[in-house]
Amino acid sequence: MFDLDASLAAELVPLSWLIGVWEGTGVVNYRIGDDIVTHEFGQRLSFSHDGLPHLNYTSYSWLLNEANTPLATEAGYWRLSRPAVDSDPGPGMLPSTGQPAYADAEAVETLRTSDGGFEIEVSLVHPGGISELYLGEVHGPRIDLATDAVMRSASAKDYNAATRLYGLVEGHLLWAWDIAALGQDLRTHASARLARVD
Repeated sequence: MFDLDASLAAELVPLSWLIGVWEGTGVVNYRIGDDIVTHEFGQRLSFSHDGLPHLNYTSYSWLLNEANTPLATEAGYWRLSRPAVDSDPGPGMLPSTGQPAYADAEAVETLRTSDGGFEIEVSLVHPGGISELYLGEVHGPRIDLATDAVMRSASAKDYNAATRLYGLVEGHLLWAWDIAALGQDLRTHASARLARVD
């Protein structure tokens, strides 16, 4: 278990089980035409907060080979999906005004869906010119996500859609990632099992 940080914004409580640094291993297994790309990787990811109503996310992975060759990085933000209000900062560097609209558990409960979860938004950026916007839902210690938008720069590789699943199982963070890329339809891509290390 972990202690809930008193400075955590109330609306992040449904995502609080993610907070921390996680490390472990996983496997990629992706079919491209008649070929199957398979390799094992190590991963370290972090969920943190800075007092604002979102989680900061970073992920770094490496091939499990003699050189621990760097494999991929991504960074982004996770938050409950809700209407923007005056107490939210931005756009840009404009400060918030007024009192927070979701400052306590009672207010956050008004965001709960009819099936008991909370809708969430996840924005991720990859250094290879790809940005993803995921929409999904958190139900206790399980999160289901699907891309609502994928933006690619002119130099990015073909990547069109994805789904991700995260779950807390026996104290470990398990995740699975399906992608539609390189001319392929949506299919299994990677999964991992991570333990909290901090």
